[in-house]
Amino acid sequence: MKRQTWLASALTVAVTAGLAAVATTAEAAAGCQVTYTVTNQWQGGFGADVTITNLGDPINGWRLSWTYTAGQTVTQLWNGTVSQSGAQVTVTNAAYNGAIATGGTASFGFNGSWTSANPAPAGFSLNGVACTGSTTPTSSPTASPTSSPTSSPTPSPTSSPTPTDPATTPPAPSSFSNPVVWQDFADGDIIRVGDAYYYSASTMHYSPGAPILRSYDLVNWEYAGHSVPRLDFDSSAYDLSGGRAYVKGIWASAFNYRPSNSTFYWLGCTEFNRTYVYASTSIAAGWAKKARINKCYYDAGLLFDNDTPYVAYGNSTISVAQLSSDLTAEVRSQTVYTTPSSIGTLEGSRMYKRGSYYYIWLTRPANGQYVLRSTSPWGPYEQRQVLLNLPGPISGGGVPHQGGLVQTQNGDWWYMAFTDAYPGGRMPTLAPITWSGDGWPVLQTVNGRWGATYPRPNLPWHPLSPMTGPDSFTGGALGPQWEWNHNPDTSKVSVGNGLRLSTATVTNDLYNARNTLTRRIQGPSSTATIQLDYSGMANGDRAGLAMLRDQSAWIGIRKDNGATRVSMTSGLTMSTSGWTTTGTGAEQAGAAVSGGRIWLRVSANIQPGSGRTATFSYSTNGSTFTPLGPAFTLNNDWQFFMGYRFGVFNYATSALGGSVTVNQFTVS
Repeated sequence: MKRQTWLASALTVAVTAGLAAVATTAEAAAGCQVTYTVTNQWQGGFGADVTITNLGDPINGWRLSWTYTAGQTVTQLWNGTVSQSGAQVTVTNAAYNGAIATGGTASFGFNGSWTSANPAPAGFSLNGVACTGSTTPTSSPTASPTSSPTSSPTPSPTSSPTPTDPATTPPAPSSFSNPVVWQDFADGDIIRVGDAYYYSASTMHYSPGAPILRSYDLVNWEYAGHSVPRLDFDSSAYDLSGGRAYVKGIWASAFNYRPSNSTFYWLGCTEFNRTYVYASTSIAAGWAKKARINKCYYDAGLLFDNDTPYVAYGNSTISVAQLSSDLTAEVRSQTVYTTPSSIGTLEGSRMYKRGSYYYIWLTRPANGQYVLRSTSPWGPYEQRQVLLNLPGPISGGGVPHQGGLVQTQNGDWWYMAFTDAYPGGRMPTLAPITWSGDGWPVLQTVNGRWGATYPRPNLPWHPLSPMTGPDSFTGGALGPQWEWNHNPDTSKVSVGNGLRLSTATVTNDLYNARNTLTRRIQGPSSTATIQLDYSGMANGDRAGLAMLRDQSAWIGIRKDNGATRVSMTSGLTMSTSGWTTTGTGAEQAGAAVSGGRIWLRVSANIQPGSGRTATFSYSTNGSTFTPLGPAFTLNNDWQFFMGYRFGVFNYATSALGGSVTVNQFTVS
């Protein structure tokens, strides 16, 4: 994602706290200098680098604090851990940069948000000692200070380094925290190709479907592409034409790579009666439908064994199918395991080969994981329980389950599951796997639970493009972080000079409106802000920013009788039986606006549990935001499966012809 620099580089702010004086004492001494550099700034957001220079005795573990004076908020931080209470910000060291020798430095960077102004903090304290640029003895000094050095420490750069630049990549941390991705990516299948790891997930009615994430260390992930460029599933309902496909489409599906032809494959069953196969030689492009097989490989896992494709699938009754070499037809299928009633339901198959054994990895929704083992793909299979009712790493969340196994290039094994964490969705969660002496996988726990932290994989740490930040829609196509609610009408969309959305549907129901563009919400809480040019709207049009799920609300512009007003609307609801609309919403608050441009904002708390809320606000100048309407309580039921998303929409209630342009969308 590209970050738009809102201020010219000449306006970059750099503040140094204290002087560059050094004192020495016979007893312990503390002292510090802090360089705080605003590296870039855009409307409503900024990036900053902070360098701590230790002027006192060596320290092992640091805590830096400061107070903002204009309401700024730290939204994303690297090389440390941040907490913020009101204006007070505290950053503690990461596992790998806690030790600072005398004269040594430690650095971290972050993204932040601001509203009316963005002044630098006036002062800092390190481990409770004010950073004045000189040392303070922690007991009585016995020696006089020496003269100050003739040069100050190396200043921070005026721009942030590219995360993937090897010359600026910081040393690898010693541990990682779960969830490794706090966004909704459920039913994952994970593979390794060379030194790269890929993770595929469910998307149901969102298009393009089957998103792919990429990593090189299993901890840091970035958007890479989609396996299904359009929901081409032989039904116009996926186009919101003559029907709707909510909670249909892409469920748990299979994803793998075939070395013999250097090709990636995706395979998934839709609507319980047909299976589609897509393939590409590239993760990011070239995906195309190869086959429709008129049989449902439910919750499938795909294995290439000596180039022969096998699929494990089923619910409670688990089967294995052998496919033709080109994956377009079935050669053979056989039931290999029937789940005993004492276990209940098993599904979510993944199939692996390790040594002389075939393994089928199965989930007991939504609180267990089991594994089958045989020396033949056709069985007979033995069964073992991997986990059941194991406490998870997300406070208020569920038991990690489903997902898949992957072996690193160093020979280690890891399990990437997901954790139910509604209203946000299901979050990818990582843990190490070892193997017992008799060849069964064993999950490594921490104090009897799935660890909130683990030692990081023995892989080079590889920071990637952040999964949050701004998008100004200046490229020729949307990035892989975006998905439409059902297939879009591409004749009504353009990008390059902002995102232009012409009305594509005449309706009074947002759930029926085509071309609603969605973005996952970053947990545990985050804010989406759009800059909207509404000067091209027609009478009867509705455009704005939604919290989108089966119970929804939005902030946006209503244009009626030539007048425009900003509106907060809630009460958009669906039934859980057939996902039909039961409420089209009613305005809760509004105000007249003019001028053709507005900033709309939603701040969402998606920590798992009931009573979580989203709040709405707007601005006519991009800096001062006015709250609008009551807080919207999010639905944390699981039946819709997908979690809440931010949604950008524009639809007509009277006639087509109007349009809006989104000049920027930022998730912070």
